Amino acid sequence: MTERVFIIGPGHVGRGLFRAFRASGVDVVGMHGKRPSGVATSTGNIPTDAARANVVIVCVRDPQLDETIEEVIVAAHDGRIARDSVILHTSAIAEPAGLKALTLAGFPGGTFHPLVPFSDPEISAELLRRGWIGIDGENAAKNASRRLAGHIGARVLEIPPGKKPAYHAAAVISSNFPVVLASVAGHLLHDIGIPDASAYQAVESLMSGALANMKQALPDDALTGPIMRGDTETVGKHLRAVQGHGAASDVYRALSAAAVEIAQRRGVDAKKLLAVSGLLRSRK
Repeated sequence: MTERVFIIGPGHVGRGLFRAFRASGVDVVGMHGKRPSGVATSTGNIPTDAARANVVIVCVRDPQLDETIEEVIVAAHDGRIARDSVILHTSAIAEPAGLKALTLAGFPGGTFHPLVPFSDPEISAELLRRGWIGIDGENAAKNASRRLAGHIGARVLEIPPGKKPAYHAAAVISSNFPVVLASVAGHLLHDIGIPDASAYQAVESLMSGALANMKQALPDDALTGPIMRGDTETVGKHLRAVQGHGAASDVYRALSAAAVEIAQRRGVDAKKLLAVSGLLRSRK
């Protein structure tokens, strides 16, 4: 089947998908959702051009999603969306109630959530070519999502029923928290007198190296450092050093505790890890 796509919502996600689909030869028949002021919105009548598509992708923010799905339902009932069209949305966590109504009316629905940061639509389109798409929904919707992902060179990750919050949490940990960690580490280096330019370049280099290691092995196998050695002396020095440096202390303790769990799975000496855990719990 050849997909003909209509996109609702010309924000970062909608424009990123538009570019990625067009670059890969997918027929994008239109994009909808701008007020005359140029502000992206989900309101307004869906145009008749949408009837030329067999896949409608709703790319609006979560607070607008239910309202927009209601508009899709109205458009489906009056023929502005073709019969049996697949209706997808790009929310990682929302479960719009209207999708069930659409499915009952013969319009299979589901999720098409790109697992890439959409800060710049041009860059995002390129990232999609080697990225992942989270999908769920009716079988026809998942099949359409798989085909669209294949067109743009992405792989799919099927979200188990009822597990979107955990899926989204994992996505946030993967996408947002490395940036948070870079900020915390950079500020710690700044606090001890290292110039910002050097500090953040060093942090970026270390993080890039860690990511490169993960291309060769699973995260549990790629982890290095004092926790993996059961090195209580070094951990103790770190804990004393990060006291009074904003979030650095809490971040160090929380992630070191997670590292202890990895070390346990790797078979590191249990007595050493027990001693490390004791240090992490202590606030002295």
